[in-house]
Amino acid sequence: MPFAQIYMIEGRTEALHEAVDAPRENIRVWIHEVPKENWGIAGVSAKELGR
Repeated sequence: MPFAQIYMIEGRTEALHEAVDAPRENIRVWIHEVPKENWGIAGVSAKELGR
């Protein structure tokens, strides 16, 4: 059974389209929404960058 873990900034929508040669009903996705102030980009939080 394919299993995908996704880490992304909270509030964003995300679609995962991947050909894994498995029935859709067998694919599991676990999305971790991370607060913008806890996501760093080049030493600056995503919140400070307006992301």
